Amino acid sequence: MELKNKKILVTGGTGFLGSFVVKKLLDRGVPKTKIFIPGSNEYDLRKQENCKRVAEKQDVVIHLAAKVGGIGFNQEYPAELFYDNLMIGIQMMEAARQAGIEKFVAIGTICAYPKFTPVPFKEEDLWNGYPEETNAPYGLAKKMLLVQAQVYRQQYGFNAIYLLPVNLYGPRDNFDSRSSHVIPALIRKVAEAKKEGKSYIEVWGTGKATREFLYVEDAAEGIVLATEKYNKPEPVNLGSGMEISIKDLVELICHLMDFKGEIIWDAAKPDGQPRRCLNIDRAEKEFDFRAKTDFEIGLKKTINWYFNQN
Repeated sequence: MELKNKKILVTGGTGFLGSFVVKKLLDRGVPKTKIFIPGSNEYDLRKQENCKRVAEKQDVVIHLAAKVGGIGFNQEYPAELFYDNLMIGIQMMEAARQAGIEKFVAIGTICAYPKFTPVPFKEEDLWNGYPEETNAPYGLAKKMLLVQAQVYRQQYGFNAIYLLPVNLYGPRDNFDSRSSHVIPALIRKVAEAKKEGKSYIEVWGTGKATREFLYVEDAAEGIVLATEKYNKPEPVNLGSGMEISIKDLVELICHLMDFKGEIIWDAAKPDGQPRRCLNIDRAEKEFDFRAKTDFEIGLKKTINWYFNQN
């Protein structure tokens, strides 16, 4: 699909990932006037009439709008995360179908995978168990978009694809201590400990869990490549193929930020999913996507961005 001549709706286009996706579209030669980014203040996408309004006269929908947060946020607001993400996603896809949209790009989540998925996670294992409890409501709400995409293709011939990005990080991330994910939360924690002259930081869990991280700019490139080239019903992982323990991650961030204090683990708090690492073969095979950003370089860019803002 040649995107230059398409009118493209990017829900969540002002958000962390969305802002990078929009930049990638502009880099591809899509005129700014052809990219529509509905603001959440004006268009509450939990309401069907707003979904219909934003989908009207568009050619492509890249659906990034979502309510997200880290483990603590998921534990505190499981009902809101389930309801809001389910309603936004399902109504947006239905509105797009009714509006005759040529292509719908649904963004799922790594949280949709079963708690004990064989590592590296293959797309075929997506339904082989229940997600990890702390983020299951969010993961299942987003997983319903895959079901919807596949049955809409089957019944209506609707070209909807479904991508599964792993944990993202990078500049412009959410550093709010109440709702941030692990990397921005740790960067902020270390920065504040240094500022206050503390000799230690406290971190949730045991440090044994592992995670895979994808630099936000790489994720945006993967999404745009899939929009251009991928037109099949099967879900596709978007990842970097690396795996790091939370313990090693904390130590690396402390090293990069020159913090020499003690790391105190709060084992009473949950680790979340035991391991996360994706099989990334399908994305490379189907639309030539492979992450390019070295993890340490990406972390340095994220840390520098945080300090430039604060």
